[in-house]
Amino acid sequence: MGTVQAQAIMSLDGYVAKQDNTIGRLFDWLQNGEVAIPTPAGDLTVHLTPPSSEHWRRWVSSVGALVCGRTLFDVTEGWQGRHGLDVPVVVVTHRIPTDWVEAHPDAPFSFVTDGVEAAIARAQELAGDRVVAVTGGTIARQCLELGLLDEVAVDLVPVVMGEGNRPFFGQLSSEDILLGNPTTCVQGDRVTHLVFPVAR
Repeated sequence: MGTVQAQAIMSLDGYVAKQDNTIGRLFDWLQNGEVAIPTPAGDLTVHLTPPSSEHWRRWVSSVGALVCGRTLFDVTEGWQGRHGLDVPVVVVTHRIPTDWVEAHPDAPFSFVTDGVEAAIARAQELAGDRVVAVTGGTIARQCLELGLLDEVAVDLVPVVMGEGNRPFFGQLSSEDILLGNPTTCVQGDRVTHLVFPVAR
């Protein structure tokens, strides 16, 4: 099975979005470079600096499936049935959005109603030896607490968003969880790409 990695673009003070789910300046670095890279689905072209573009290409090519929660799925309107990474998506939910499923019969989306562990298992089946990327703070926190994560990847943006925003992991119900020294540290323009192994 491939690595299970929580991934987020995060502010210096630990937030991934504002309370209204807008992102402020967090994604500016995706359009501040000279290297043009279309997303695998072809729905967007990012413009990255050379260091960020190399990191981005490596990461995108490694991902085999994505796991997210229902909030992110709803905010993005299910990416209209095709995620930008063009990989299968597993959505953790209490209720399957039957209208959406009927409207997107060919979408490579799975809806799992029996918890995060089942969602990760399904994503690993789909991804094979490739990375399962976990996105969305609530799902990432649950995976971290359950010992399901191998790595935490952060695109750290030098912006302070302040109070009242959405943290990456939020409040843990367990003791502090130790991460190892970063195995990746790439300095881009107004972003630092970091990958930490989860200590066990």
